[in-house]
Amino acid sequence: MAVSTGEILARHHGRRDAILGLIGELVGFESKSGEEEMLNRLAAFVHGKLAALAENGNYGSEIRVESLVEAGSGTHIRARFPFGRGTVGSDETGSEVGGGILVIGHLDTVWPTGTLARKPFGVTEDGRATGPGIFDMKAGIAILIEALQTICELGLETKRPVTVLLTCDEEVGSRKSRWLVEEEARRAVVALVLEPPLTGGIVKTGRKGIGTFTVRAIGRAAHAGLDPRNGVNAIVELGHQTIALAGLTDYERGVTVNVGTISGGTGINVVPAEAEARVDLRFWDQGDGERMVELIRGLRPCLAEARIEVTGGINRPAMQRSAGNLALFAQAKSLAAEIGFELAERAVGGGSDGNFTAALGVPTLDGLGVDGAGAHAENEHIIVDDIPRRTTLLTRLLQTL
Repeated sequence: MAVSTGEILARHHGRRDAILGLIGELVGFESKSGEEEMLNRLAAFVHGKLAALAENGNYGSEIRVESLVEAGSGTHIRARFPFGRGTVGSDETGSEVGGGILVIGHLDTVWPTGTLARKPFGVTEDGRATGPGIFDMKAGIAILIEALQTICELGLETKRPVTVLLTCDEEVGSRKSRWLVEEEARRAVVALVLEPPLTGGIVKTGRKGIGTFTVRAIGRAAHAGLDPRNGVNAIVELGHQTIALAGLTDYERGVTVNVGTISGGTGINVVPAEAEARVDLRFWDQGDGERMVELIRGLRPCLAEARIEVTGGINRPAMQRSAGNLALFAQAKSLAAEIGFELAERAVGGGSDGNFTAALGVPTLDGLGVDGAGAHAENEHIIVDDIPRRTTLLTRLLQTL
């Protein structure tokens, strides 16, 4: 069925309040990372919305929706939308066949359970919708459901099958879902990530790689008044290590090392025997990241008789601003012009599951959620009037890639 971009945009303008209502429903499910029961409730709701497309759409008999339970964490959702283009998977020899579009999002947020009571979903007079997790990334999930509904109900043609993957632990590093993201990426020709854009609707074509470490200093306890010379102060040792770690930052190369938290000691009158720091590493170039890992793991004690233990490493590879990513952006920019707005791109310091897909060589476009601001912050919000055009952009990407 031939339907113009303008007609799809008009449909989404007409359904703006319905989409906003769905966003409000999603915000109403609190879903902090690790809150298994809460995340399972949200996953069941989203599963139902996606499964409903199988009952009402032109492609219903093909659609498959799975809930993948991750004990202790929640539930991932995976849905297949062949759209008449066959399936993406492996043949009897194990060789990959087909090649589809992978759409990635996450169900979890950073907001503690109970936040909704003081920050309920709402719409302000200046056209902002607010609520915990609305920008990162309940709005992105809502426009995905709407885009898929548009394709199904109107019987729109696509060039490729689509796989949707919504995980439950992205905000805590995707420790249990990384394998799943990478498995689906190997079957895809492009990946679209529903993370929020930069304020102004700017999408993301590159992201820094991320490493996390625990640096533990071990000394020897002693009475601070009676026998201080017999002690080895672990906090002092960790202070030396903190200065050394800060010295590894190289802004010109885009390498930053941040000592984010420090803990240690048992009492003011005790020379502390142990102290610990949590360290964040960011880098643009994978080689720089690996070099930093060697330096951090190679830390040596400064105080006599002190010891240093380092654990951790890189948990998200760098998402290079590759030619494939930029070509994918160029197509999105052209579609945005058809819709009536200008799309811009940028590389950013934060990470997402797009780091994993891009590291496997899959062209990846990130930040396709609704415009707004305040991810993880008290002022988190989306721009209501951006909903129709972002939904239309996502629909057209699913059609044309």
